[in-house]
Amino acid sequence: MGMDSATDTFVAHRDLLFTVAYEMLGSAADAEDVLQETWLRWAGVDLATVRDRRAYLVRIATRQALTRLRTLGRRRESYIGSWLPEPLLTTPDVAEDVVLTESVSMAMLLVLESLNPVERAVFVLREVFDVPYDEIAEAVGKTPATVRQIAHRARSHVAARRPREAASPAETRAALQAFQRAVETGDLQGLLDVLAPDVVLMSDGGGVRKAVPRPVAGARKVARLLAVGWDKVGGRLTGVPLQLNGWPGLVLRMNGELHGAVAMRVEDGLITGLYIVRNPEKLSRIERETALSR
Repeated sequence: MGMDSATDTFVAHRDLLFTVAYEMLGSAADAEDVLQETWLRWAGVDLATVRDRRAYLVRIATRQALTRLRTLGRRRESYIGSWLPEPLLTTPDVAEDVVLTESVSMAMLLVLESLNPVERAVFVLREVFDVPYDEIAEAVGKTPATVRQIAHRARSHVAARRPREAASPAETRAALQAFQRAVETGDLQGLLDVLAPDVVLMSDGGGVRKAVPRPVAGARKVARLLAVGWDKVGGRLTGVPLQLNGWPGLVLRMNGELHGAVAMRVEDGLITGLYIVRNPEKLSRIERETALSR
């Protein structure tokens, strides 16, 4: 009876726990590992001593994610080329939650990468999931007063780096369509028309697939780079519009085979960030929907 109750509770909060871990780690594979570790610890808890099961589970998952985040930081130092978060094919309901959609966007996950592990945990728990300061304090091993200071510092850091004004899904779709046309027809002028002058392109091949090793900035440089890349593809490149991380995105296929995923940041109708993931290890989640939850 006790194990059934523990299982039911874990299953009920699984999507929430995955989302917390994913936002902290930027990796679905690592988030799944955190879920496994969370379950192993949760299965050994005496439920009679637990006042708030949701809070208890979030606390376990946060601690496991923090431990893994510190390890990942060392691993990413030796990562070949630019590192980008793992894109997710998300369910339609994610786009209906404005806070959740912004928090899992590729642009925001990259901003969160600039926080240290504890700052990231505090920001995610407080700003996205509205966890009380005293509960966050238990999860990260700090006093509530210290957590408030960390939250203020992290909030200021993110505010200085987040998109100036979040684009509407319609604006993002329009920019995405221009990008798709350029991919499929070579309409570079159409692409230039929607690239912001200071657009930045990042691509992640993980040392396995071809990708630019460092970010490329400037509309003409980005357009020229893409044109050269498409010319060298040696096959028919097509784009399939999908919901990636809650936003309109594009999955690229070459002769029908998976080639990469494209997410973008759009401000004032123009593309300011292009994020192209080609590392095969990061593309498994765009073949099936991932449920996210707050």
